[in-house]
Amino acid sequence: MTTPPVLDPAPVHLTRPAASRPDYASRSVPRHLARGAVGFGLIAGAVALVPVAGPVGLLAALPALVAFRGCPTCWAVGLAQTISRGRLERRCADGVCTLTTAPVRRRRPGGSRG
Repeated sequence: MTTPPVLDPAPVHLTRPAASRPDYASRSVPRHLARGAVGFGLIAGAVALVPVAGPVGLLAALPALVAFRGCPTCWAVGLAQTISRGRLERRCADGVCTLTTAPVRRRRPGGSRG
């Protein structure tokens, strides 16, 4: 009787390219906060409609999922990604990943923000 070989796969975050990881960030922090305000407003409105419209009022919370790009936790992860975008840099070598501050990029005088 032989035993099957034991496979030791690399962690998923080391095998997937960065482009295939979920990205919930927005273009800017104010834009992301506006999406959050819309999402949380829709959820509050849906809960407020329950006494008037019954459980059907909860359907008003569905557009909040679009504003959040998923659930409220996805929105919070996106807020962290939006704030840290360009400020942190992830480097992986020999199966060990580290998070460091990215080098400061100075804008050229008179250049556009693009």
